[in-house]
Amino acid sequence: MRISTIPLSRSLKQALMMSADALMLFMALAFSFALLDGDVFGQGQRFYGYFTLATALSIVFFARLGLYRIVLLYMGLQAGFLILQAVTFATVLLAATYFFTSTAAAADFSVLLIFWMISLMLIGGSRFFVKVLLQGLIQNFRPKEPIIIYGAGSSGMQLVVALQNGDQYLPVAFVDDGHRMIGSSVHGIRVYSPNSLYELIETYSVRQILLAIPSATHAERKEILNRLEHLPVHVKTVPDLFDMVSGKVGVDEIRDIDIEDLLGRDIVPPDPQLLGACITGQAVMVTGAGGSIGSELCRQIVTINPSRLIILDAFEYGLYAIEAELREKLKSIEGGENISVVALLGSVCNRALMENAIKTFNVETVYHVAAYKQVPMVEKNIIEGAQNNIFGTLTSARASEDFGVKNFVLISTDKAVRPTNFMGATKRFAEQVLQAMAQRASRTRFSMVRFGNVLGSSGSVVPLFRRQISTGGPITVTHPEVTRYFMTVQEAAQLVIQAGSMAKGGDVFVLDMNEPIRIVDLAKKMVHLMGYDVKDENAYRGDIAIEYTGLRPGEKLYEELLIGESVTGTEHPKIMRAEEDFLVWEELQDLLNRLQLACREMNLAEIREILLEAVDGFEPKEEISDPLWNIQSKEYAAGAGNSGAASIEEGESATVTRLFRE
Repeated sequence: MRISTIPLSRSLKQALMMSADALMLFMALAFSFALLDGDVFGQGQRFYGYFTLATALSIVFFARLGLYRIVLLYMGLQAGFLILQAVTFATVLLAATYFFTSTAAAADFSVLLIFWMISLMLIGGSRFFVKVLLQGLIQNFRPKEPIIIYGAGSSGMQLVVALQNGDQYLPVAFVDDGHRMIGSSVHGIRVYSPNSLYELIETYSVRQILLAIPSATHAERKEILNRLEHLPVHVKTVPDLFDMVSGKVGVDEIRDIDIEDLLGRDIVPPDPQLLGACITGQAVMVTGAGGSIGSELCRQIVTINPSRLIILDAFEYGLYAIEAELREKLKSIEGGENISVVALLGSVCNRALMENAIKTFNVETVYHVAAYKQVPMVEKNIIEGAQNNIFGTLTSARASEDFGVKNFVLISTDKAVRPTNFMGATKRFAEQVLQAMAQRASRTRFSMVRFGNVLGSSGSVVPLFRRQISTGGPITVTHPEVTRYFMTVQEAAQLVIQAGSMAKGGDVFVLDMNEPIRIVDLAKKMVHLMGYDVKDENAYRGDIAIEYTGLRPGEKLYEELLIGESVTGTEHPKIMRAEEDFLVWEELQDLLNRLQLACREMNLAEIREILLEAVDGFEPKEEISDPLWNIQSKEYAAGAGNSGAASIEEGESATVTRLFRE
């Protein structure tokens, strides 16, 4: 049964309401005189004729005021103000009628106050009575889910109004940490202490708690979530109060808690000077712009007013998506019409493309994000990993140096530190390329920023765990002791931009990632906060099982951020500068020539030996899973291996002398 849909036209409903209001005004007048002298009809025919006219004018005023456009089910405080204005106007008309039709001796103007109060009670009270009646009927036929709101502040108040007008949730209690609020009522709902949560959940059969604490820091939210974790409820969060009021999002945007809240990591506000130093008014290029980190860098860069943003990626759809998003975003940015976005489809290994792009658009800053980053995938495709991560960086860096780029920032990874996989080894090799080039007094300031996992990136465990929980599990974790550093992609992008602005040349910047987190602990928290229990050998009953699949090829239990012990602070509290040993250019050039030849010949054994020589602490597994491991044929390489790094020196010998020219 649908209570909200009554089979009457809108105009007929309005006509019925107008008739009811006119009747209630006459009733209010009759009650007023009855209360004073009991003679309801003692004012004469002339008075009631004029009052009929006044009533008609009042109804017209009610309509102009918008009183009949209000949907009774969703009446709120604003509707109350409209009713107050309408009744006051009707009382003024009654005063005029009474003044012109009554003798001074017989007039008793106290009737006006009584009329005003009774009219307000009848017209306003009847509407609110109908609203409550409709809400009760809807609740009976479409029962709402009882929920508890954590946070009785302004956001919680706004939320409860939205929920009461909806048909999905029924707020039954507020919970708040503030002692002054406990025991009071907000919109008819009592505020309790967090200590009463378990009792409230049992009493009202609550299965969801909504967090309405947008002003709380991540550390404060983490503390609250730790208290809620073991309760048998699904914890969700609601939009910020500003977004709800402005209409950007609605109650249907209630969502699972942000993973940042589980980490409890608060972001240091960015330094505007550091943000703008390498971007404002300059032409900026982002390679790998279609990826998670690259696209977030682009989003932040356009808000810092570059003159031009060149986005480059070999992934066509990713490039298309971020270009469309940026063009839409520029419409809402002040001065956005003056920022041009240029999308280039291609590989960073293509030297002609990189050189022409940098020269044509007068690029001044390059954020080099393009790389293969998935450890198991690079472990199975070592040649492409080496060509893209090492020679792609070299090609981009040389093009930047030759054509006047001022700042070149490489996005690196914690897996480059004492790597056990080929991806980490290629990234450390790429770091050394920039360190060696910077040592040669290059006009370009080369730097690299090293950090761990970013939340929400492609391949992140968080969306994977969420999908697995929503489908009933099991959650797959590689090892019970595996730990990782985590940071939000938004914070990582901000820190990358600020770190690059502090570069002097050859800098290795390391981001403060806080303490590493056990992946299995993260999985268990997500299970509990989505209202389920973990099913394991210690639990008699459970909902979601956790399965251990074993470490993947090249994967480590623990990641590190520093190779040596020499690390100093910078002017930003979350950015450190590491002092690390690296190969000088002469040694590196010989290794690069050998590596180029090995990639051409698909000589995986030689690639492995070169990386062992070049990367300190590299300890690869003996079992190589690359399907091309046994292919050593130069003839095959000559026929099919002309992509990637080989294309850099098209038409030249197997060496890369020209690429490394002094």
